[in-house]
Amino acid sequence: QVQLVESGGGLVQAGDSLRLSCAASRRTFSSYTMGWFRQAPGKEREFVSAISWPGSNTNYLDSVKGRFTISRDNAENKVYLQMNSLKPEDTAVYYCALGEVLSTRAGRYNYWGQGTQVTVSS
Repeated sequence: QVQLVESGGGLVQAGDSLRLSCAASRRTFSSYTMGWFRQAPGKEREFVSAISWPGSNTNYLDSVKGRFTISRDNAENKVYLQMNSLKPEDTAVYYCALGEVLSTRAGRYNYWGQGTQVTVSS
């Protein structure tokens, strides 16, 4: 059974930082790409960032480049999303996802976490 569990969301002010974490079950983490997506109310789910196995390649949504950093700890089976200089438009539910290839398309990810809410006030 694949399990992805996100944590670290919360309510912050514009300009603040948050670090999201996603813990994956051991046998599903190795060799897989990990991604972060987000979905704001009334909007489609959108790609935020992804990192390949073992971590040499990354990809970011243009609007978060320079502010967000994805990383993974393969020994701990965790992936992180460090979010700095947060903006109100970053408000969304953030989802961790596991897939086989580095992709911006949600359909290329096979497993998803339950999501964690990030709210940025102005």
